[in-house]
Amino acid sequence: MDMQTSFLDRLFDKGLLIDTGVDGLYGRSGQFEDVIAGFERLIGTVGGADKAEVIRFPPGINRAYFEKSGYMKSFPQLAGTVHSFCGCELDHVSLIKSMDEGTDWTKDQKITDIVLTPAACYPLYPTIAKRGNLPASGGLYDIQSYCFRHEPSKDPARQQLFRMREYVCMGTESDVTEFRQLWMDRGVEMMEKIGLDVKIDIANDPFFGRAGKMLANNQRDQNLKFELLIPVTSTTNQTACMSFNYHQDAFGAKWGLNLENGDVAHTACVGFGLERIALALFAKHGLDVEAWPQPVRDALWG
Repeated sequence: MDMQTSFLDRLFDKGLLIDTGVDGLYGRSGQFEDVIAGFERLIGTVGGADKAEVIRFPPGINRAYFEKSGYMKSFPQLAGTVHSFCGCELDHVSLIKSMDEGTDWTKDQKITDIVLTPAACYPLYPTIAKRGNLPASGGLYDIQSYCFRHEPSKDPARQQLFRMREYVCMGTESDVTEFRQLWMDRGVEMMEKIGLDVKIDIANDPFFGRAGKMLANNQRDQNLKFELLIPVTSTTNQTACMSFNYHQDAFGAKWGLNLENGDVAHTACVGFGLERIALALFAKHGLDVEAWPQPVRDALWG
């Protein structure tokens, strides 16, 4: 049995994760949620003095926003759309018959105006753009959302529905790159407080296809993405639990995000994979939270 499956089975046996019959789609126990709540408390303690505007979006995004974002050009393999029955009464009879016979009952399902949110920050950019120009000081936002990525796996750290907490900075190039470096330093310090061994490395997004290889290379060459890696199911292939992304002016130009002087805003974000960090804690300190080192418990719950 490989380490990923072994860890997943132990989490199921302990009741920390709940098997739904679909790889990467799990229920969570109260104890698992307490760990996430504790870590989110730590995030708030570290970032609270920055006075970021708090916004919470649902796990679905306006399909028009999604289409404009260009996500399907880069990551079609990860996207999830919401479809619903749009037929008449006769179509409904046919649907029920298909289900009874075990044949395809989805042919009358039509796409809706909702797409599953691929990353917590995606609905933020059009939302802020609608407000008009940003002040000279830019903007700072604290967001969290369930996100969807279609990549079923036995690795408990690679879930299809998971929560992402982000801080997003909009401003000048120097503002947002300074913000990113600040959170890279903070990220390491936070993980040290909770007893996790980490390293930061250059990274790239999982762009699709042959053209995606060039995009990934460009992203790495320009140092646009870094990840904070933690051992979860492997010490050699460590898991990205935080990401630090500099988008240059790509989102600013796409959504019309401008500073009050008319310059296109640059953007950067730091993302926390909340389930992954919880899993890293269970992998390092054990499945019995009461037995965790007291400094770790103090950092999470005070």
